Amino acid sequence: MPKSLTQIEDFYSLVVNNTPMFDTRAPIEFAQGAFPHTHSLPLMSDKERELVGTCYKNKGQDKAIELGHELVQGQSKQAKIDAWVDFIQKHPNGALYCFRGGLRSQITQQWIYKASGVDYPRLKGGYKALRRYLIDETERIMAHITPIVIGGQTGCGKTLLLDHIQQMIDLEGLANHRGSAFGNTTTAQPTQISFENELAIELIKKQNHTHLVFEDEGANVGTVHIPDCIKNKTSQADLILLDATTDERIQVSMDAYVTNMHQNFMHQDQQNGFNNFANYWLKSLEKIQKRLGLERYKIMKNQVEYALKMHQNTNTFEEFLPVVESLLVDYYDPMYNYQIQKKLDRVVFKGSASEVIEYLHNLSIS
Repeated sequence: MPKSLTQIEDFYSLVVNNTPMFDTRAPIEFAQGAFPHTHSLPLMSDKERELVGTCYKNKGQDKAIELGHELVQGQSKQAKIDAWVDFIQKHPNGALYCFRGGLRSQITQQWIYKASGVDYPRLKGGYKALRRYLIDETERIMAHITPIVIGGQTGCGKTLLLDHIQQMIDLEGLANHRGSAFGNTTTAQPTQISFENELAIELIKKQNHTHLVFEDEGANVGTVHIPDCIKNKTSQADLILLDATTDERIQVSMDAYVTNMHQNFMHQDQQNGFNNFANYWLKSLEKIQKRLGLERYKIMKNQVEYALKMHQNTNTFEEFLPVVESLLVDYYDPMYNYQIQKKLDRVVFKGSASEVIEYLHNLSIS
């Protein structure tokens, strides 16, 4: 056994290279927030961690270590080592970490070395140090770059436009949410911590650009909060408005919220896909019931139920068209018109998708 096993301090290279890592923290810790390209391969279960933690508080470190070795031994220990070695064989250039880079990751390193002879590196300072690095980098980068914000009416295709821009940060993509009452996808949103970690890594990868493009968002995207340093800077930034006709907006919204959502639900669960799609629409509509008013909500709910029934009978989505048009024109547009009045002094350009891309290109933004 070498005197000391390898530690990694170069967090920049770690994140820009998408380095695969495994997390030796307990499952409950991993679930609260983790880093991209990371697998949960814990040294201890949640219960074992709790027992060791209690022992540490009452009897000190030595007794806690002794208890940990008693809890993780025999077949349980071998199964963990086998999983770690398998990960290392698949990802020889990876790393491991625990919460603070202390005992759990050190013990893991030692057991791996004894079993395989591989000195697999751990993060110096562990999860806590890398998390601190990402928070600090987010604030530092946002202080130095110039954001440009893309706004526009619901359904105008802001997300589709961003897909054609390299110098952009896709907040909705990172949040796995489209930022409205109908913004849920077929999969869960990340935790706040995981969202912030991925966002920081995107900023680090793109920090050499002088300008970065963001979509106009509120303080939250679904259940996750946009870090204050980003929200404060983008709320004062130049604003470009993407223009689209009502017909174009209806088509974009039909694709995103009807056709593609149905396809995604069916792909996820063939047996229950349609019911899940129907629940998505009815629950999303219910979220805006108060704003719609009871009478308008009842009318729209009946329209959605009819559209769902007609799809089952005809396998088309035509009856969703009046629902989508009503939501855009009667519900979202008045809210947008009210909000945009507060931002008119920031508007520097307004145009179609091709015109906006040309405008950005003239600013040397690709």
